[in-house]
Amino acid sequence: MSRTTFRPQVSIVTGGASGIGLAIARRLVDRGSRVIVADVDADKAQRAAADLGTLATAATVDVGDAAAVRDLVEEAVARHGRLDLMVNNAGVAVGGLHEQLDQAQWDLALRVNLGGVINGINAAYPVMRAQRAGHLLNTASLAGLVPAPAMLPYTTTKHAVVGLSTALRAEAAAVGVHVSVLCPGFVDTPLLDNIHTGGPDGDLVFSMRRQIRRVQPRLMSADLVAERAIRGLERDTAIIAVGSTAQVLWRLNRYAPPVARGLVRMQASGVRRMLPKAARLLR
Repeated sequence: MSRTTFRPQVSIVTGGASGIGLAIARRLVDRGSRVIVADVDADKAQRAAADLGTLATAATVDVGDAAAVRDLVEEAVARHGRLDLMVNNAGVAVGGLHEQLDQAQWDLALRVNLGGVINGINAAYPVMRAQRAGHLLNTASLAGLVPAPAMLPYTTTKHAVVGLSTALRAEAAAVGVHVSVLCPGFVDTPLLDNIHTGGPDGDLVFSMRRQIRRVQPRLMSADLVAERAIRGLERDTAIIAVGSTAQVLWRLNRYAPPVARGLVRMQASGVRRMLPKAARLLR
C-alpha cells in the first residue's frame, strides 16, 4: 500500500554530497523536508546544501566514527525536535580479486559500508523508537542480493546490510519504525571511478566503468535510483531493487540458483582476463 502522505519533516542523508545521496536529498527537499546533507567532504557538502536551497544544511561526518554519527543525529533532533528519515547511504567501492586485496581494503569496506550503516542505525533508531515513527533507508547494492566476484569486501558488506535491514525491519514494526534497504544495479556515479584495490603497489584507486559496461551496457542515473527509492519509501518496500539487471539477477539467484552460479563463474573468469595485474600475481 502506498503512503501517499509520505512527507518527512526532518531527514539526514549520509554520503549526501554526490551521487545517489545527493539525488535523494534533492527529492526530499522537493517534498518539503528539512535535509541535513552529511558527507566526509565538508566543501562538497556545503556546495550541495547551498544548491538545494534553504531547507538543506551541511554537516561533516565520517560515518565510521560512531560518536560523530551520534552527535550528528543529536544535533539534528536538538535543532528540529524530531527525525523522520535516516538515509544511511555513504559507501566506498573495493574491487579486485582476493589475491590483490590486503587487510586495509577489508578494513575500509567494513568500517564504512557496514560500520557506517550500523552507526547510523544505532544513532537514529532510539530517536524513532521514542517517537514511534520514522523510516531508516540503508543503501546496499545489487552486490547485496547476488554474489559479486572480484569485489569480495564490497559484496560481503552489502550482503550484511541487506540482512541487517530485513531483520531490523521485523523488530522495528512493533514500535512504529519502518526499515528499507536500497539495492540498485550499476549507477553512473563517481563511485565507479574510485574503486579501491590493493596489490603489490599498495592501495590504488582506479575506474571500472569499462568493465562494468560489459555486464550492464547502460548505467542508471542517480536521479532514477532516487526516484525509485522515494517510491519504495512511499510503499514501505522492504527491499528496493532498482534496474532491470538487479531485478533479473536477484530473481535468478532466488529461483534458479544453478543458473545464477554459472553466470557468476563466467563473470569471475571474465574479470580475471580483464585484470592483467592479477594474472601476473598468480604466476
